[in-house]
Amino acid sequence: MRVIETPLPGVVVIEPDVYMDHRGSFAETYQQERYLRAGIGGTFVQDNCVHSRHGVLRGLHYQLRKAQGKLVYPATGEIFDVAVDIRKGSPTFGRWFGTKLSWEKRSQIYVPGGFAHGYFVLSETADVVYKCTEFYDPDDEYGIAWDDPDIGIDWPDRSPILSEKDGRNPFLAQIPEDSLPVYEGQ
Repeated sequence: MRVIETPLPGVVVIEPDVYMDHRGSFAETYQQERYLRAGIGGTFVQDNCVHSRHGVLRGLHYQLRKAQGKLVYPATGEIFDVAVDIRKGSPTFGRWFGTKLSWEKRSQIYVPGGFAHGYFVLSETADVVYKCTEFYDPDDEYGIAWDDPDIGIDWPDRSPILSEKDGRNPFLAQIPEDSLPVYEGQ
C-alpha cells in the first residue's frame, strides 16, 4: 500500500497493492491496523455506495457538528475527487486538492472531518463507495457551491449535472462563521 501526502494536511491518497493473475484481481480496500499506521484514524461507522452517470457532480458537502472523515473510492468507473479545507483559522483555508480515482487502480482518498468533499464522474458510470467516521445527520448537512470562484476548483467540466440542492449551495464567503468547522492545529 502506498500513501501519498497532499498539500492539504490530513488528506491523503491511497494506492492499495493490487494482485492480478489469469483469474482477475485482488486488493484490500481497508485494513484497520495498516490504515491507522498511515494516519487514517477513527472508527468507520457507516458505508455508502452511490451510483452516478457521466457528468454528475456531487458536492461540495460537509457536516459540522458530526464531521465525517471519509475514505472514498470508486467500486466501478473513474471520478475526479476533491477536498476543500474549510476550517476557520487553518493555514490552508479555502484551498482545494483534486485527484482522479479509478476502479482500475483501486485508488482511494481519505478526507478528514472539517473538509468539504465532492466528486465528478469521468467514466460512463461510476459506483462510489465511502466509509464514514460519523453517522449521516440530515439536520447537520451543509454545502458549498461547486463553482465558487474564490476556491477556483479546476473541474473537468464546467457544465456538470447537479442535484437541485447542490445547485443552490452558497459560496464559501457567504457561509456564516458559526456554520464552518474550526481549525484545531492539525
